[in-house]
Amino acid sequence: MQFRQKALAKLQSPEELDLPVRYARPQGGLVLAVTVVVMAVAAFWAVTGSVSSKQTSPGILTHPQGSYVLQSPVAGQVTEVFAKEGQQLRAGAPVLKVRTAQGDRAVRAVAPGRVTSLVGKIGSVVTMGADVASVERVQSAHEPLVAMVYVPSRSAATVPVGATVDLTVQSVPTQQYGVLRGKVKAVGRAPQSSRQIAGFLGDRELGEQFTADGQPIAVLVELDRADTKSGYKWSTADGPPNAIGSMTPVTGAIHLTAQRPIDWLLP
Repeated sequence: MQFRQKALAKLQSPEELDLPVRYARPQGGLVLAVTVVVMAVAAFWAVTGSVSSKQTSPGILTHPQGSYVLQSPVAGQVTEVFAKEGQQLRAGAPVLKVRTAQGDRAVRAVAPGRVTSLVGKIGSVVTMGADVASVERVQSAHEPLVAMVYVPSRSAATVPVGATVDLTVQSVPTQQYGVLRGKVKAVGRAPQSSRQIAGFLGDRELGEQFTADGQPIAVLVELDRADTKSGYKWSTADGPPNAIGSMTPVTGAIHLTAQRPIDWLLP
């Protein structure tokens, strides 16, 4: 019967207009206000803010003209070696002598440069077209170095000319001397094969190393010059107390163009 009495009372005053109405709790209004402010700030940052990123890829220090692999034009036994590693050669200078059935033949440098590796040894037998030396194309040992950084082809389009580059040099302790500074001077137009890279660097192993994950794009990095022992600018004041040589492996961190977050959402 008690239930029926409550039901009758409900029917007598169904709308309960005399009772106060509570629309929302104060805590709920505060949460709503905070949410609106956060969304407004996020939208403002997405339009006016910017996010920077880096592309990190392997590379090597070399000279702008690269190197070439000197091959023997004849087959026979090496009887004399005229050059040595690190020696500066003029074009046409003899590198070694090969004894053939037709007589002794000299293998000569095809362009001026510095010998970086010498494969041919006295007593060794070479075949026609065999690699006997690698020669770096330089007129003198004082020519400035550059870095060749090999970027995956899918990422090369995001690399702008003029971008700053931080180069971690394998032979230089980073915590003590910092990183080498440079700027992107040129970005290759097409992916390079292992053979193309080996032809430019004068080293087949490097060609295979830089193409292990696919054919990359070559990015030429010009090193910033400075009055330091090495002749180049570092993230520390002085950098290492000694010069750095070509064919030194590096890892390049290329600073890409900053983007607005809203650009990621737009097609």
